[in-house]
Amino acid sequence: MVANHEMEWIIGQYEQIETALEEISVKMRELAQEIEAYQHLISIPSISEETVCDLLAETGPLTSYSHPRQLIKLAGLTLRENSSGQHQGRKSLSKRGRRGLRALLFRAVFPLIRNNQVFSDLYTYYISRSENPLKKKEAMVVLCSKLLKIFWGVSHHKVAFDAERMRNDCRPLQAKSPLAS
Repeated sequence: MVANHEMEWIIGQYEQIETALEEISVKMRELAQEIEAYQHLISIPSISEETVCDLLAETGPLTSYSHPRQLIKLAGLTLRENSSGQHQGRKSLSKRGRRGLRALLFRAVFPLIRNNQVFSDLYTYYISRSENPLKKKEAMVVLCSKLLKIFWGVSHHKVAFDAERMRNDCRPLQAKSPLAS
């Protein structure tokens, strides 16, 4: 009998929290749409409105950063080397940054690789290049940094994402361009 009341109370609490989360999500979307760069950020195929809202919640307006390296450092995607004296250590992610932003970028890169041809080609290039191929996780980190640079670029230059421009600006993809054939 007590267990039934406790379960009902827990279910009621769950429903209240779910309703509050939905209200917060709607409010976040409304606030994000007020930011000038919002429309440019959602122009990237396979990037959802929710991802853009979460990005803006983690970083604030991207126009307040003067260089994309600031965003990369904020996300903790910079490399650090564990060296001492003559010892050359391995390079790894610094992880000195916002863990939530890093996780958001990884969640955003997965559908980009699957559904966005330019990102898919770039990922394939990184893991299969003949000289110094990257491991899959390393390639994902590089694409997270690339995505942050693209977010910064479209918000600063106030332009929509253009896959052909990305293909033309990225040296490894220039050879695979459909216009080059």
